[in-house]
Amino acid sequence: MRLGIISDTHGLLRPEVFETFRDVDRILHAGDVGPEDLLVELEAIAPVTAVWGNTDGFDLRRRLPEVVETEIDGFRFLLLHGHQFGSPTPEAVNRAYPEAEVIIYGHTHRPLLTIVDQVVTVMNPGGAGRRRFDLPASVGIMELEPGIPPRARLVPLTAADAD
Repeated sequence: MRLGIISDTHGLLRPEVFETFRDVDRILHAGDVGPEDLLVELEAIAPVTAVWGNTDGFDLRRRLPEVVETEIDGFRFLLLHGHQFGSPTPEAVNRAYPEAEVIIYGHTHRPLLTIVDQVVTVMNPGGAGRRRFDLPASVGIMELEPGIPPRARLVPLTAADAD
């Protein structure tokens, strides 16, 4: 299974996302979505599982959960925005959710792909919307195959100095 991982769109769905997510089976959105219509656009690519982030309005908060714990292809996933932790770190999220094998969060706009506790894959796809902190806009791709650790990569959508 191939997953598209996205966060912090803040209402901007860049055209590059459609090409990058062209072959994904499912999309995980880690919050700060923006208008609900953005999720409809993503659903044209693949089924979407999303959580609300701290900047999302009450319409999205009524529609989406704050945290999703689910199994995907035999892996225990945790999907959350990360605002619950102030400035989240992989270690802090892992301590709060020790059962998760794959942790996806956003909030910081800083792309991150790491392993915690030798077995937990943690990804922050970075911000896919308007650029912040002089970082390129980015998303993630994760491939799951039962019996082997998830394979994942971060995908820049813009050059480091582009808007």
